[in-house]
Amino acid sequence: MKVAVGISGGVDSAVAAAFLKEQGYKVTGVFLECWNEPGCRTDEDRKDALAVALKLKIPFKVLDFKREYKQKVLDIFYREYKKGRTPNPDILCNQEIKFGMFLEWSLKNKFDYVATGHYAQVKFGSAYEILSCSRQRRAGTPEVSARKFTLTASTHLLRSVDEKKDQTYFLAMLKEEQLSRVMFPIGHLTKKQVRQEAKKRGLGVWNKKDSTGICFIGHDLNFRDFLKRKIKEHEGEVVRRLKINDKRLTNDEKNKYLVIGKHQGFEFYTIGQRFARPWFVIQKDIKRNRLIVGKKQDLAKKELEVEIWSWINKDVRDLINDERLECRIRHQGRLIPCKIIGKKVKLAKSEYGIAPGQMAVIYHGHECLGGGIIN
Repeated sequence: MKVAVGISGGVDSAVAAAFLKEQGYKVTGVFLECWNEPGCRTDEDRKDALAVALKLKIPFKVLDFKREYKQKVLDIFYREYKKGRTPNPDILCNQEIKFGMFLEWSLKNKFDYVATGHYAQVKFGSAYEILSCSRQRRAGTPEVSARKFTLTASTHLLRSVDEKKDQTYFLAMLKEEQLSRVMFPIGHLTKKQVRQEAKKRGLGVWNKKDSTGICFIGHDLNFRDFLKRKIKEHEGEVVRRLKINDKRLTNDEKNKYLVIGKHQGFEFYTIGQRFARPWFVIQKDIKRNRLIVGKKQDLAKKELEVEIWSWINKDVRDLINDERLECRIRHQGRLIPCKIIGKKVKLAKSEYGIAPGQMAVIYHGHECLGGGIIN
């Protein structure tokens, strides 16, 4: 079978490619160039990716997706921030680029699968079998990394063995049709084990520092400077609400505001961000160009609403009313027991910093069921 492996120049994708070649797959390394401007590491990463391909003796290709990345990811990213929302470009990139255009290119060029170095797992079977697998895992049964596929099996996304590196949050908007053609060869390993496997095989990136920043950009600019490329600073007020307990007052009179500072643009802040001790951003008043701040307890919410649910497969319909559902609102955020009622999610515990534009991702045991963008 032919597999196109997205080699990013990092250790995770390098080990993924090495594993697949050793298992007998016909592997081609593919570097996706999505961004190449001053301050980014694209040239360095491409050289490292080529070095991995040469070491493994596999074909190597570079796909230029810069124009598509700008249209399908960056333009939306900036547009959402201008609305005062908090989008996640990594989720968009996975949906539109890695498992959208890259997958389409791979299938068109007669590859059977694409593979990446994501910390996640794909399993095949019924929802019942996947649930049993989760129970066995909690009981200490070793994970089986072999890929089993039947024409009648449904495709499921499971969390990585390494909970600290798990990336299913970023993959929650994918569909079963995409995941059925995807391999995550290192999802059954920890990051420490991946580095050990890379060192064992003499891969030069075995101790390369993990990339940070927005998706493929890997820029050295801080986040605020990156936003400034498209969003101009515009001064506004920072206010806190004065709660007045007097029944004779109207609602408007009860909720008066006191100006406590200035900001240079609401777009540069997100809900939950600290403004100045002890104040956190709790709301944005877009019309008045205001940031409303409060204490940490003012951020606590036990309910949220999504625009529309996106479920990975049809089996989810049997699980969304289950009492063992959990919700996560940010990558590496805590998993909170929840109930789904239509588009609303009721949390068993208060969560802090829930912001419009973020993703609410739903889990059932170790399975990621899908998610929705928060209103």
